[in-house]
Amino acid sequence: MTATVAELETMTTAKVVDARGSACPGPLLEAKRSMGTVPVGSVIEIWSTDPVTKSDIGAWSAKVGHDFLGVVEGEGYDRVFVRRQK
Repeated sequence: MTATVAELETMTTAKVVDARGSACPGPLLEAKRSMGTVPVGSVIEIWSTDPVTKSDIGAWSAKVGHDFLGVVEGEGYDRVFVRRQK
């Protein structure tokens, strides 16, 4: 399920993972670590300056069964949203 930019911008997240300045695979590893710290059904938001992060996290989410909600472009970084499903 992909959300609209407006939906993502107003979404309540359980955790923000600030991985700005970290190169691949850093943001993905931080997202994996953080996912286990939030309840099932919660959303984490990953901030990343690495352009590959959005495709990496999208692929990882599909592989492990989480819900990749989409990306909002911030000021110099991407905001990637994922809902924990298990």
